[in-house]
Amino acid sequence: MSDTKDEAAQAEQQDQTERQRSERSEAPVRADNPAQSGDERPRAEDHDAHDQKPRSRWPLIILAIVVVLAVIGAVFYWLLTRNLESTDDAYTDGNAIAYAPKVSGYVTQLAIDDNTYVHKGDLLVKIDPRDYITARDQARANLSLARAQLSSAQVDLAIARVRVPATLEQAQAQLQQAQANQAQAERDYRRQHSVDPRATTQTNVDQATAQMQTTKAIVASAQAQVKVAGLVQQNIQAAEDTVHEREAAVAQAEAALAQAEVNLSYTDLIAPADGLITRRNVDLGTFVQAGQQVFYLVTPNVWVTANFKETQLADMHPGQHVSIDVDAYPNLHLQGHVDSIQQGSGARFSAFPAENATGNFVKIVRRVPVKIIIDSGLEQDHGLPLGISVEPTVTVR
Repeated sequence: MSDTKDEAAQAEQQDQTERQRSERSEAPVRADNPAQSGDERPRAEDHDAHDQKPRSRWPLIILAIVVVLAVIGAVFYWLLTRNLESTDDAYTDGNAIAYAPKVSGYVTQLAIDDNTYVHKGDLLVKIDPRDYITARDQARANLSLARAQLSSAQVDLAIARVRVPATLEQAQAQLQQAQANQAQAERDYRRQHSVDPRATTQTNVDQATAQMQTTKAIVASAQAQVKVAGLVQQNIQAAEDTVHEREAAVAQAEAALAQAEVNLSYTDLIAPADGLITRRNVDLGTFVQAGQQVFYLVTPNVWVTANFKETQLADMHPGQHVSIDVDAYPNLHLQGHVDSIQQGSGARFSAFPAENATGNFVKIVRRVPVKIIIDSGLEQDHGLPLGISVEPTVTVR
């Protein structure tokens, strides 16, 4: 019984082996021509054979090419930008002249409006000049009076230079005459008192005495006149001082006239430079005060103030080329150069600079303003609005 089972198992095993050989011999025929096999659907053995084929290498090749191109692009970008420093903390800057009148009055003429372009020397505003014309005329009259007084003082000085020495000589002559009369009176006095009283009369004696006393008084008066007339230099100096005083009065009157004429000229507000009128707050008929700001005049001269980080300044210096992109005008590309670098960060010159010596210290990268001059790219006589954002790129090497 066991032998029969063994023979049956062997026979079954041989049949299975023959069947596998037959399937292996028929598999290529089915793969090459599925129609000859009569089986429309691929069998599991066909899928296994298909999975065992080598996969395509194209995805790996494409990935490698992309990686190589990315590396080349990164190196090329680094080579192009390694010598460039840029910042977006940059704005246009320029001269904004705050215009204010120097005299007060009503505005009688207004030749400007908001955003009006004016040229240097144009009349912008006119203030009522009548009060200042009156002041000028009064100053002219005062000057004429001072000049007349100066002329009179100069004449007096010329007369004094002749009269004062002559007065001294006249006083000296009168003194000599008085002294001569005194000597004669003294001789008569001695003679009347020396003769025998019977040879003269009391009247003659009294007359001689009175004559002597009179001549003494005349001599004393003449001596006083000589002392007064002797102040020749002092009298001439006084006349010269009067002339100097009148000259000073003339100079003062001339200065007053010049000031009156200047004040009159201040009634015409003239444009000091070419530019645009901005923030106008004056109208026709407005009463303006001296020093009151009436408008701004923005000149076409525009530059860029760029606040670079302190770590970007190592190789930056004046004269380096700068390309500038303007946010408001994407198609506008400006060229310029570094003009100067401020000697201090913005924090150092702020109204309330930081005091790092107190409290806890946290290091912050500071920014330093750099002035950039625009060389080309702008239309002539027309600048950019002040304070708009730009992005400068400095070629540091």
